[in-house]
Formats: sequence, structure tokens, C-alpha cells
Amino acid sequence: MADNIKAQEQSYLDNVTDKIQSAESVLEKKVKSTKKDISKINQNFENDVRIKTDTYSGMMETAMSIRQQQQMLAERENRQEYAAKQLTTLKKLEENPYFARIDFRESSEKADETIYIGMASFTDRPDHYLIYDWRAPISSIYYNGGIGKVSYDTPDGEQTVDVKLKRQFQIEDGKIKTVFDTEEVVGDQMLLDALGGHSDTKMKSIVTTIQKEQNKIIRDTNSELLFVQGAAGSGKTAAVLQRVAYLLYQYSGKLHSGQIILFSPNQLFNDYINQVLPELGEQNMVQMTFYQYSSYRLPSIEVETLSSRFDDQFEENARKINEIKGSLDYFKAVTAYANHLNKEDMRFKNLMFNGKVLIPKEKIEEIYYGFNENYNLRNRLEGTKESLLKILNRKVHTEMKKKWVEDAVQNLTKEDIQRMHADAEEEIENADKEFRFLARRIVIQSFRKVQKQINRNHFLSINNQFVHMMRSLPLIIDLKKYGIDESVWKQVVNQTIDRLKHSSLSLDDASAYLYLYDQMTGKRGDRDIRYLFIDEVQDYSAFQLAFLKFSFPRAKFTLLGDLNQAIFTHENSHRLLSELNMMFDKEKTSVVQLTKSYRSTKQITDFTKQLLADGEAIEAFNRNGELPVISIKNNEQDAIQRLKQQAEENLGEHDTTAIIAKTLKECEQLTDKLKAAGVKATFIRTENQRLVNGIIVVPSYLAKGLEFDSIIMWDASKANYSDDDERQLVYTICTRAMHRLTIISVGELSPLFDRVDSSLYQLED
Repeated sequence: MADNIKAQEQSYLDNVTDKIQSAESVLEKKVKSTKKDISKINQNFENDVRIKTDTYSGMMETAMSIRQQQQMLAERENRQEYAAKQLTTLKKLEENPYFARIDFRESSEKADETIYIGMASFTDRPDHYLIYDWRAPISSIYYNGGIGKVSYDTPDGEQTVDVKLKRQFQIEDGKIKTVFDTEEVVGDQMLLDALGGHSDTKMKSIVTTIQKEQNKIIRDTNSELLFVQGAAGSGKTAAVLQRVAYLLYQYSGKLHSGQIILFSPNQLFNDYINQVLPELGEQNMVQMTFYQYSSYRLPSIEVETLSSRFDDQFEENARKINEIKGSLDYFKAVTAYANHLNKEDMRFKNLMFNGKVLIPKEKIEEIYYGFNENYNLRNRLEGTKESLLKILNRKVHTEMKKKWVEDAVQNLTKEDIQRMHADAEEEIENADKEFRFLARRIVIQSFRKVQKQINRNHFLSINNQFVHMMRSLPLIIDLKKYGIDESVWKQVVNQTIDRLKHSSLSLDDASAYLYLYDQMTGKRGDRDIRYLFIDEVQDYSAFQLAFLKFSFPRAKFTLLGDLNQAIFTHENSHRLLSELNMMFDKEKTSVVQLTKSYRSTKQITDFTKQLLADGEAIEAFNRNGELPVISIKNNEQDAIQRLKQQAEENLGEHDTTAIIAKTLKECEQLTDKLKAAGVKATFIRTENQRLVNGIIVVPSYLAKGLEFDSIIMWDASKANYSDDDERQLVYTICTRAMHRLTIISVGELSPLFDRVDSSLYQLED
């Protein structure tokens, strides 16, 4: 029976593959033909365009002729681009046409209907689908339920069908490798096959194994805020990337990839996920880190790096300061301070020319606050710029009489004079008028720099304004609420002043600095971005999220993370949901919980979830493997030998092994010691490097969002991880492992492992 089913399905597959290949041939001819047309149009451009410039009507005819040729060329290029894209899709379908079949009956129909689901739709004639795109409404049946009644959304509302058969395929090189029927949403066998392989340096699409809860995330088009709380390895990132592909499909022609932005934890992670969307036939959206966004907007200021931010959090008082700077209270305080600037306290700079004050800051202040009190900051600034440009124009005549202008006129070459006349298109009647003409041109040209300063708001003193705002903060926020007294805050302000003198800022200060500047200048944010995604949102502060909401006012937000993996915001991350409720409409907010972990074996998941206070909510997928190993060594030399032995063993069995140490400095020292011991390892020093197969050494904060066949946690000792605030960091490190987890401690093991049942790991002395 099974062989008979497989033979029937292979026959259908062969038929579909033949039709795909026929369609490819047609498209290849179309691409070739269109290329020829484009080449011909370009070659014959001069012959086909009638150039007549003697009369107005002749010029119009010429313009129309050129326009006609341009339109023809653009049409052929669009046709070629579309055909080439279709051809690329068909080539992918030829390799693996589909992965599922569903037989179902609609309530109004007497017969069953059969559909096949793949990465893209394919028809052999109009409206006759041999394969349905996984994003099509009908394909939801595959992801939303098993056998029996299943509901799915359509453009006409919710529909319910009776599913009779759910069949899954694994196809390689045009041959059906396995066929299995399942009553589940997606059969465990398919998941086991997908999860049991080796990890890679690039994330793969999960289209064939999307779970019901993930499907809910992917197809949500109503929520203004979609918050996905997912356990480590629950597939939240993969689901969200499929969500981007779904949105581009759903709103084809109305939404393009440039209107979607993803904020990711680091550049290493961006590199890891950058093939998922192209694999699905879509262009990548804009990807950046919050650090990159801040640096892009502050080109003359050096923003604190991820490494510095991670190291700084271990300093005394740093967490309290980070707590206040990252709070919603602080965001409201900056807003209140900016509103206050409408009445007083705006800081200005002199506008300089040739080393002297041209327009003093006192005059600029008088203009700025001379407008009606109903003016907002934006209108007040625009009015000030307009007035300053008028003053500049009036100063042209005065400046023309100065000695430097006379000298400049005398030094003009014949070519300079001719160019000035050509630009102005004026004829000069006598020598006096000629001098005044040239003098005016020189002054106007010299004033351009000042004009540019006015247009770019350079008469505002943002640095002084930011420092003034920080000094004013104790009048707006109750510092005691955050356990900070005014003397400590004064130190913080002085540190910021010192940083600004060296043109640098912490990441928290960069957010507040940008927000204050945007308020001062009346910026209204980027209104082109329609969807904004944030991965590892637990490491964002409420201030940063409120700032991003202000900066992208028309965007729908999808936030995903695991509150148990907060390595920068720590316990503050657990307030995140309540703070988000203050920023977004509750009625348009959806929260999805993903509790099942797929990345790791059952043994690793059962071990890691006990590291957490409330880890019992995490459910392990039933993929068996070996127990995690904890190895405690009395000295560093023995620990290095144990590390070497484990790394080499892992290398023999797995493609990727990551040795994760706590800090960058630890990683540097460890890499040197491994080299001395004869172990070849790649040190991932910065987020701009690329992941490679083999053994890598990586600091904990750069491992976020990544996965590896095997993980070795280096020096999990009490000396290194003593604080309970580091529990989430330890959990994050250990949950990177897919198949094998080894924990090595130099000396006494960290007490953070005490809560783990001893039956869940193998202990070595």
C-alpha cells in the first residue's frame, strides 16, 4: 500500500516537474527575446529619434520622440526583469516543487479537493493551480490544524473546511524520498528530520515546518503591536522572517522591502539570517542594529559599542543609572523639557564669518522667542531660519564695502570674471557697476557657508542643550525613586560632558540626545517605514522603544524576544510588557507565547530551563541526545586541556562548535592559550565578522540569536558568575547548543547551577 502511494505521488511529481520545465523553456525564450529588443532599441536610438531644434514645435516633437523611446525601453526592461524573476522561482520549484498535500471538502461542495503546497504558486493554465504558495490563504489549512474541521481566513472572511488527508513529502533531486500521512499540524517526523541535522553559518527557511502558533504570528495583519515572547530555540526569529515574506506577498504592489526595517542584536546575527528571504524569493528588508542606527544619525559622534556597553554594566552604580536612563519616566522628562524650550532656555551659538561674529547668539535668541507663544518648536525654528536668512541678505551690501572684498575682486582671473557673468547672465555698462556686480557675487558666494549653517540648524547648540537638560533632570524626575542622590547624578552629568568633549556618547545617552534634537528641530520621523521588527527586544529599554515609535510613526511594530535572555536590561525586562501597554493601543495589541523549544535536544532543554526561576513553562521537543556535561577543574591548565580535548572531539562529530566566554577580554586570553595548546580556533572579535564552520571563540553578548551544533561554556565558576543578575546570561549561553553542551569551570562551580537537578547532567571532577 505504502509503495503504491509513493508510486502514485511520484507520477504526479513527474508530471508537475515536466510542466515546470516547459514553463522554464518559454520564459527563457522570453528573456532572450526581450534582451534582443532592448539591445535593438539602444542601437537604433539615434535613427528612431527625430531631432528638430529649429522651431518650438520641432523641439516638442523631439522631446516626445525621446520620451516615446524611453517608455519603450523601460517597458522592455520591466518585462525582462519580471520574466527573469519568474524564471528564478521556477528553477527553485524544479529542485523542490512542494512539501505537502491536503485533501479537504468545503461545506457547499460534494467532492473533495486536493491541493499541493510549495514555496511559490505554479499554474499550467489560468486559475489551474498545480502548486499553491505557502502564503496563500488556502495554505493556512496545512498549518492551522490536523484532520477534521479546520478554519482559515480568506478575503471574504473565515471559512471552515473538513480536512480528509494531510500528507507530507521530502523530495530530493526530483525523487520522493519519503511520504508520510499525519493527523498533526506538522508531523513530528518532519520536524525531527529538519532539527536533527547540523547547524550552519546561515539560517534556513522553516516554511515546511511552521507550527500553528508560528502561523498565527506570520499571518497577523491587524495588530499595531505584535509581541512574541518565545523560549530560547522556539523559532520566533524564523517565524518573523517568514512573516516579512508573507507581508510582501499579501501586499504585493503596495509594500516593498525598503518599507520594512529589522533591528537585530548585532551585525553577526544580520549576516546569519540574510539568506532566508532571498531563499523565499523576496528581497531582504533594511537590517541594522540600534547602535548602527544611532551612529548613522550621529556621524560626528562615536557611539558606545556593544562590547563597551556589556563591560560597563558590571560597574558600581551603572545599573541604577542605566535603569533611569532607560525608563519611560526619562522619555517623558525629555519630552517635558523640550516643551519647556518653547518658552525659555533654548541654547544658541554665534553665527561666525571670517573668524568674527556675524549674527550674535543673543540676536538669534531674541528672534526665536519673539514669535507668538502659540508657535510650536518646529514653526519657531522655521521662522527663525527665515529671519536669519533675511538678515544675511541685508548684510551683503555692508560686507561688499570691506577691504577683503576689494582685494578679492582685484585677484579675480579673466576666467573667474567670465564665469560670474555667465552664471548671472548680466551685461555690465560701466566700471563702477562692474565692481559692484563682482563684489556682490563674491560676498554671496562667501556667505554660502553661513547660509548652509542656518539651513542645517547649526546656530542651535545641541551639546550645551543636552547637558542643560541633564542638569535640569532632578527638577523633573524624583531621583530617589531610582536609588540615586543628586551628587551621583552630578557625576553622571560630568562624565557625559567629558565624553562629549571627546565626541562620544553612551548608547543610552545617544537615544536621549537624538530624541531631544528631534524635538528641538521639529522632526516628525520616517513616515515611509510601514513595518518595524525588533529581535531580542528584552535588551531594549523602554526609552529606546518609545524613541523608535516616535521615529517611525506610521509603522506597525513586531517585537520578539525572550525575557529570560535579558543580558543588558536584566530584571527591568520583566516590566517591558506593562511599559509597552502605555505606548500602544491595548485593543490593537497581540501577545503570542511560544513555549516549546525546538533548537536543543530534550536533555539540553530540560537542563537549561531549570537554570531559571520559572523555567517549568518551557516545553522540550522530543528529540533525544546526550546529557550536558559539567567539568570542574582545580586550575586553569587542567581546564585548558579539558577544553582542548572536548573541542577536538566536537570537531570530529559536528560542523560548528562555539566556545563561549563571558567577556571580550576573556576570549582574547583564551584564544591565545588555545593557540599555544595547538587548537586552531577562529576568534569572533567584532560583530562585523562572519561566522565560519569549525571551532570559534565568541563573547557571550555576540552569541545572541545564534545556534551551534555544540557549545562549550568556558569558566562557569563562582568567581566568574556569582551574581544572580547573571542567571539570564548563563541561560542564554547554554541555550545556543543544538546537540551537545559542555560546561567547564575553573575552581568552584557557579551557584547559579545549584537549582538544576543533578540527574539532568553528567558531573566530572
